[in-house]
Parts: sequence; structure tokens; C-alpha cells
Amino acid sequence: MRIPFGTISVTEKSKILISNILETNRLSSGKYVREFEKKFAELIGVKESVAVSTGTDADALALAVLYDFGANRGDEIIVPALSFVATGNAVLQAGFIPVFVDVDRKTLNIDPAKIEEKITKRTRALMPVHLMGKPADMDSINTIAKKYSLFVIEDAAEAYGAVYKGKNVGTLGDMAAFSLYVAHIISTVEGGIIITDNNDFAEIIRSLRSHGRACKCKSCVLNKVSAYCEKRFSYSNNEDIRFMFERIGFSSKMNELEAAIGLGNLELYEEILSKRRKNLYYLIDKVEKFNPYIVSIEKDAYEEIGPHAFPIIIGEDANFTRTKLTSFMEENGIDTRTLFSSMPTQCPGFNFLGYKLGDFPNSEFIGLNGIHIGIHQDIGTEECDYVIEVIQEFLKENV
Repeated sequence: MRIPFGTISVTEKSKILISNILETNRLSSGKYVREFEKKFAELIGVKESVAVSTGTDADALALAVLYDFGANRGDEIIVPALSFVATGNAVLQAGFIPVFVDVDRKTLNIDPAKIEEKITKRTRALMPVHLMGKPADMDSINTIAKKYSLFVIEDAAEAYGAVYKGKNVGTLGDMAAFSLYVAHIISTVEGGIIITDNNDFAEIIRSLRSHGRACKCKSCVLNKVSAYCEKRFSYSNNEDIRFMFERIGFSSKMNELEAAIGLGNLELYEEILSKRRKNLYYLIDKVEKFNPYIVSIEKDAYEEIGPHAFPIIIGEDANFTRTKLTSFMEENGIDTRTLFSSMPTQCPGFNFLGYKLGDFPNSEFIGLNGIHIGIHQDIGTEECDYVIEVIQEFLKENV
């Protein structure tokens, strides 16, 4: 049996939309991107969403909003040490300095008890990551943010469908950033999207994604053939608003073809979410018998986990390596990925920040002993049972 890590659903609706878009030759960001943004916001339950070119850009642009509210380049953003490297990269790309906090090994998420000791006069925001779709401890995080007057930006890249105490992940801070990468529940192949209930934030993000332009309407009439815009020459001294740049920006627009893929995925969202969640919870239950040699995350009563993938962590009592386990799984057709790394101490690109091995013991442990595998909509109970059988066979030979 072969179990690939990810898949993507390209619907008939998407194929029809793509054909129509190609016929019109209007491929850049336009009406289909606007439609995707509107429907995405409705799905999560927020007022505004702004589509961009990647999930990393979604993080970076959400952070760059803070410059309009008093932040300065070189200010600090608190993030978990354990995450996909995009989280740390985005902070740097936005012009800030990432300040890392260790995670709770059981949840894989930032440990709120360790946040306050990292807050300084230069701290501007907390960016919790809902890793593997498991909600971070947002009550504690928001309490700390309120105490120190900090913004909260959720990195919800993997957390589609996650619910925390009755509220959708993505609605628990000032802004949230999702990835629309090919392996995610909603995909535009590449892409990202930022959501918020703050209209001012959304307007700034629309400017940021297009080089910082003064032109930042939710829907641009100039995207229509032979359209006239009454605002175009109403800027200061009658300058063309399209070529006035109010802030340092990015080139990060989503195109119409990507939006067409996303619109098709939105129609399948509940079906995909249900299939993935069934697989995730099934595997969480089945893998319990392998404790303490192999463990995973647990589902708490107050939450629903966003079913991105299934994390597997080699326990401290195990006498085998991650490489030995993953080699066995790969030989038996199960596609694996490492469960990320401690960005500041296990990713050489961050060496210049001056952290050293041992600074983030929980993140480093996961970075050495964690993997994750696919639970996507193209597999079911038969494939999940096969995963358990392969792990069981491995443990018989190595415990």
C-alpha cells in the first residue's frame, strides 16, 4: 500500500472557471479573487479577508500592518520556537526580530507560562502557531497580550476547522494568517489569506500586497475592461493614485487561476474536513497503545483539532531513532515528514540571532524525534489501519 503525504482536489467547477478565465485573458487578481475572499471570510466568520500569494506572505503582511500603529523596524515579535520555518522567516521579512519561546511538548504549541519573561519594551505582538491544527492556549495568550497592550496575530496555516472553546481558530486575535498551499484542506495550489474583523487592517493589507499603493479598494473597477475610476486622480495634487505609495509594501497578489482552484475547494470544504478529522481522531485513538514508545497529541474536551496531518513523536523511553522509524515506514509505502525544528537552534539560517542548543529543550526534542504523516481526503480507515500495522510491526522488532 502507498500512502502519500498530501493531495489536492481540483473540482469540475474549478476546471470550468479556469477555462473561462483563460478565454478572457484577464488572469491577474480580479473578480474571482474577490469572490474567494468573500466566501472565505464567511466560512470562518469574519468581516474581512485578503488573499495573497503565499502563507508566508500572509504572516509577513499581517505583521507589516503594525507599522501603521506605531511599530518600528527592529521591534520584536514573540513566536514559538517550534514551527515550520516560514513563521520565523515571515517575521524577519516584515522587518521585525523574532523572539522565540519554547513549546509545551504535549500540545506542540507555545507555552504561555514562558511568554512574559520574553516581553520587552520593543515587543509589539504575539504570534501563536496552532501547530498541526491543535489550537494554542488562546485564553492565556490574549490575557498576556491585553496586560502588555500587544497585538495577537494567529498563525493558523494548518488549522482549518480548528475550534477553541466554541470559537473558530482565526477569530481569536486581531488577525489570522492561513496557508493555501497544495497539501492543505483549502488550497489554491500556492497562496495565503489574512482574515480580520478590523476594516482598517484589511485596507492596509490590500495596500501592502500591491507595493504599498495608496490604491486599496476592496474591489478595483480598473480590473474591468474600459472601466473608469473616479478616485484615480483625486489623490493629493491630482496624482494618479495607482502610483502613489504610502508604505513599504510587497508584491503578493493572488491571481485568478489560483482563486478558481480555491473556489472549487470551498465547495468541498465540509466533506474534506469531515474525512480528514475522522482519520485524525481514529489514529490518535489507535496510537495510544504504543505509549510510551510512540505518542501523539491529544484532543481536549473544549476543542476540535484542525485535521492537517497526524503527528508522531518518539518517546524518551524508546531505544530507536527517528531515522530508523521513518526508513521503515517509507520502505512500507508511508510517506513521512519531520515535525519541523527548533527554528533558533536547529535551523542554521537563524544562527545570527545568537541562540544555542539547549535554549529550547522541548522544541529541540520534537525537532529530533517528531514526524507527521498524511490524513488527507484520499485515504480512509483501511489506510489508517495499515499505518498502525506498520508501526506495530516496527515496534515488535525494535522494542
